[in-house]
Amino acid sequence: MRISVEVEDEILKEVMALTGESGKGPALSRAIEEFVKRRKAAEFGRLIRENFFDYPEISPEMDARVNPIPQMEE
Repeated sequence: MRISVEVEDEILKEVMALTGESGKGPALSRAIEEFVKRRKAAEFGRLIRENFFDYPEISPEMDARVNPIPQMEE
């Protein structure tokens, strides 16, 4: 998608240097992609820290259909 934005020259030069891109458009595109990935990773980390994911305890009586991953032998 094509958009028009106003970005200060110094910031744009810094974005181009940090991304390693020589063009303005590719540099901004890469910077935006990296920003989104970092936000998603931060949100995922927050969810993990807050115990959002609830995994069942593994016990010998669990049916293999419930927990298809075989336990390691000791």
